Amino acid sequence: MTTDKLRSGYTTGACAAAGVKSALILLTTGKIVSEVEITALDGTILKIPIKSVEKISDDKISAEVVKFSGDDPDITNGVSVFTTIRQISGNEIIFKAGIGVGHVTKAGMQLKIGEPAINPKPRELIRNVAAEFDISGLEVEISIPEGVELAKKTLNPVLGIEGGLSIIGTTGILRPMSEEAFKNSLIPQIDVAKAAGFDELVFVPGKIGENIAKKLGFKDGAIVQTSNFIGFMLEAASERQIKKIILCGHIGKLIKVAAGIFHTHNRIADARLETLAAYSAAEGLPAKEIQKILDANTTEDAAQIISANNLEHVYKKIATQASLRAERYVFGKLKVKTILVDFAGNILGSD
Repeated sequence: MTTDKLRSGYTTGACAAAGVKSALILLTTGKIVSEVEITALDGTILKIPIKSVEKISDDKISAEVVKFSGDDPDITNGVSVFTTIRQISGNEIIFKAGIGVGHVTKAGMQLKIGEPAINPKPRELIRNVAAEFDISGLEVEISIPEGVELAKKTLNPVLGIEGGLSIIGTTGILRPMSEEAFKNSLIPQIDVAKAAGFDELVFVPGKIGENIAKKLGFKDGAIVQTSNFIGFMLEAASERQIKKIILCGHIGKLIKVAAGIFHTHNRIADARLETLAAYSAAEGLPAKEIQKILDANTTEDAAQIISANNLEHVYKKIATQASLRAERYVFGKLKVKTILVDFAGNILGSD
């Protein structure tokens, strides 16, 4: 199935903007609407249902919009986004974080430390809505009550967004997440780490590598999740003048780097056993044992064959080659070291 056949939705930023519009309609005309149209930042017209809008005091109006993510696997799909507006003097729109919307606590993000985690593009979208009503002075508070718990399932704690979710989005439209969008969502980890003073980072493709990195004493702020996009993240780090990267993760992922594979999803390339067999053969493993490696189901199974033949030193050679290939990938712009571990968290080898 291609993303062209999937349903698009709207971002939390678009939900907030729609809520603001429904509240301003009530403020200026006294009408309660069940749907509004807003213009996304790319010019697309979005029709967004309004679950409720009501006057909660003489100077405050609150609206509720239920997030619709289309066919994107977004954790906020179906949650309620509340916006409360209050007209104020002056010509400024002030943004406030309500329950479930976080605050910025680390440098390196698009917002200053202490600011509510309402990103620049959603702010622009809301300003555009306010401009339709010729209203200049406005206080806008955004709340996502479920956001307190949902934020724990995101990268927000790593990025220094505390207390809840970020109000995000680039245009307002939420299209089923492309690979490119996911990759770009990983980069802010590098920016935050650099802003915190780290010029040596630990890249981990998953939770196993992260846990080992912490046990080895690496600081949380230096640990960066790469998912399967190791090559992409190496390039992003080199562009930001990071000096050194330590790759720390399960051998099933990082052995691919030793083979020159920098997108490690198994549907892109799966040469784990072949690579392990080749390096083991170079160390003198008999053909019969090499075939056992090739016939194994996983690298964990193959590791038992390595152990039975007292060939554990092959892991150091694989780690060394992974580092060399990674440095070549970014044309020597940064130094790389590699730590290979198994599912149990044991270090198999490193350079």
